[in-house]
Amino acid sequence: MESANTLLMALVYLGAGVLSVPIAQRLGLGSVLGYLVAGTLIGPSVLALVGDQGSVMHFAEFGVVIMLFLIGLEVQPSLLWSMRTAFFGLGGVQVLLTGIVLAAVGVAAGVDWHAAVALGFILSLSSTAVVLQTLEEKGLRKTPTGAAAQGILLFQDVAIIPMIALLPLLAMPEDGAAVVRNAGLMTGYPAWMRTCAVALAVLTVIAVGRYLMRPAFRYIAQTRSREIFTAMALLLVVAVSLLMEAVGLSAALGAFLAGVVLADSEFRREIEGDIEPFRGLLLGLFFMSVGASLDLALAAAHAGLLAAVVLGLMVLKALVVYVVARLFGIPARTAAQTGAALGQGGEFAFVLLGLAAGANVVGEEMAALATAAVAISMALTPFALIAFDRLAARGFSSEPEPEKGVLEGSPDVIVAGFGRFGQIAARLLIVNHFKISTLEVSAEQVALVRRFGRRVYYGDATRLDLLRAAGAADARLLIVAIDDRDQAEVLVELATQYFPNLTILARAYDRRHAYRLLQKGAHIIEREMFEGGLAMGQKALKSLGVPHEQAVLAATSFRKHDEEMIALLAQSWGDEERFTVAFRESNARMDQLLAADVEEAARAAAEPAKAVAD
Repeated sequence: MESANTLLMALVYLGAGVLSVPIAQRLGLGSVLGYLVAGTLIGPSVLALVGDQGSVMHFAEFGVVIMLFLIGLEVQPSLLWSMRTAFFGLGGVQVLLTGIVLAAVGVAAGVDWHAAVALGFILSLSSTAVVLQTLEEKGLRKTPTGAAAQGILLFQDVAIIPMIALLPLLAMPEDGAAVVRNAGLMTGYPAWMRTCAVALAVLTVIAVGRYLMRPAFRYIAQTRSREIFTAMALLLVVAVSLLMEAVGLSAALGAFLAGVVLADSEFRREIEGDIEPFRGLLLGLFFMSVGASLDLALAAAHAGLLAAVVLGLMVLKALVVYVVARLFGIPARTAAQTGAALGQGGEFAFVLLGLAAGANVVGEEMAALATAAVAISMALTPFALIAFDRLAARGFSSEPEPEKGVLEGSPDVIVAGFGRFGQIAARLLIVNHFKISTLEVSAEQVALVRRFGRRVYYGDATRLDLLRAAGAADARLLIVAIDDRDQAEVLVELATQYFPNLTILARAYDRRHAYRLLQKGAHIIEREMFEGGLAMGQKALKSLGVPHEQAVLAATSFRKHDEEMIALLAQSWGDEERFTVAFRESNARMDQLLAADVEEAARAAAEPAKAVAD
């Protein structure tokens, strides 16, 4: 009976998500709001298809842990430095100033200062999921607005960690006694011992991540077992989370720390791709649990207060972002648009509000109202940007502003395969100041190349999720340099289907492989032995006494006619009989053209000699 109830609940959650999320995305509201609406509909306040959310929420919070692990993987020193103005400047000042302003408003409204400070900084966070998706749908991701918003959001994601750690310090006394913070296995021990345990746990995570995890991932990668690789990544997240909880820290903090330690690892892309589905599924369950937990009766009873809180939150946050952006020299239109985009509360507010209520920092009713306000503000974000578009022409110039280069993470070229062939092409691009993103499926090759200071990531480029993570949606070129012929064709076909923005240059094993790659959608092909064989033939001509200019001309002529022949024969590839006839005709024609070019070159070389003799 219990298993039947579990299956029924799973059916309800999955059905609600499948029905609500596509509708929300079609309306431009994003998947997060779809999950929230789905949870609200199946929750006790509406259809009552599910009951208490305690056990479900406890399980679903692991999705938040995984999200923080993935955020940690993105916190690379090089990335933060390239975004230093948006990250440290805009992001840091925005969180601090917004938190202070909202806390001051709360105190002025009669809220206890402990709760006001907690709510102020919790509500200073914006929704990464809603903002990025909305900017993407409006084509603003690569504009100055998108760059500023992403820098602020990244800082907010990192700021979650100290907020989680510091929230218990704001706990209000109960019956005159101070609330004792849970210290896990160290509860009851002296403060200095708990501090030493925390320091030892952090150092252990850093040491294990640096010196044990990379060899372990390298060993598992050599087995080519994707399931075990995924299990290893999840094992790391769970183990570090448990270790942090054992010493009194949050599981989310441990996951974030583990991600930061592996941020420069060559396996970062593969780990991201393997864990992403778990994050999406568990976060969806988490947001549905939040929606099901919303007390609509309480919200209706305080409708006026709730409306004032939502409006005040969005206006105050937008104004603070505008002021901060202007202080950093961002034009007025971009600053206002960024403010409109970041005016809502964030998905991590649901987590932090739960922690604040559990630690007795914020009352249960106040936390419930704040949760409802955050959800409503997230739903209003697309409409806030629509309102901005309508009003912008009146107060701001509508001319697009030049890209300031705040974000520099998008690659120009993706190189799939970093063996001898791919390295040569990649080095030529790098020395000409193009940004490249690399993927190599051989763990041994990745280790070897990294030993010599080259940045290359382990991963199978034929996986759509890894191509996206490598930046395929923004890149201009894809160089297919992998030596597995079948996989090369799979990659070309995949890239052609999902990334029409890419010009595809592919390495071909031979002439027949070249035809197949062209048929799959490659724009330019290069047979791996062609140029080497042609160069050898040119040197052979010179060794046999042919003048240098004539040898170069012969090689150039051969290359030109061969490329024309490849393009011509590609049209009949697939029809064996037609192709065979066309090949024979083209081959004979090419021999005639080459012979004619040689005779022409010989005549041209003889004429100056004859003129000198005369």
